[in-house]
Amino acid sequence: MRVHVAFTPTEAERAPTAIVVDVLRATSTIAQALASGYRRVLCCAEVDEALALRDSLGEAVLGGERKAVAIPGFDLGNSPREYVEPRGETLILTTTNGTRAILSAAAAGAETVLVGSLLNLEAVAVAAAGGGDVEVVCAGLQGRFAIEDAYCAGRIVELLGGERSDPAEAAFRLARSFGSAVEGLSASENPEHARLGEDIAFCARESVLDVVPRLARMEGSAAEIVS
Repeated sequence: MRVHVAFTPTEAERAPTAIVVDVLRATSTIAQALASGYRRVLCCAEVDEALALRDSLGEAVLGGERKAVAIPGFDLGNSPREYVEPRGETLILTTTNGTRAILSAAAAGAETVLVGSLLNLEAVAVAAAGGGDVEVVCAGLQGRFAIEDAYCAGRIVELLGGERSDPAEAAFRLARSFGSAVEGLSASENPEHARLGEDIAFCARESVLDVVPRLARMEGSAAEIVS
């Protein structure tokens, strides 16, 4: 098994299995939502697409953010702490980076697209192992490298084993350079992180969920994620 890391979606190669990571916060939120009882998460790129999808479905919970701020008129933001208690069966989610990275991975044609975070770290690594080559795709920050996603990718790489590409080895060594997950997720100079409050500590908890979110199908322009 060869393991590769793409530090941004545009750097992604095509591998049989892709694990998308936006640890702060979209992929953590998706894992928490499905573990809490939401039946599916529909990932949209744009706000207007999310609104139109909710109108067409009739009933759904709208969640998301832009630049770490909850979207006006939506039911919830993008904090995984808001999804501990389900408010419906279907969550429609749109975020600045994470949902777009999932849609990019879906369009790239990987046989299996999984959603990874520290919350489901061990579960997603076990699910990805044994299925051929694996690529961890970091959502990044608006097309740029994000150290927290690289940290999470490195933790996944460590559990996967196998032959590492140079970027995978770099992510592994970066993750090893931090004393704790909280340090790894807090290292970015991104000013938006000041708005995350308790979410960093929440998202830094390791392997507390057994859920493995995966792409089921496309519903129009939205990616349907189920467990």
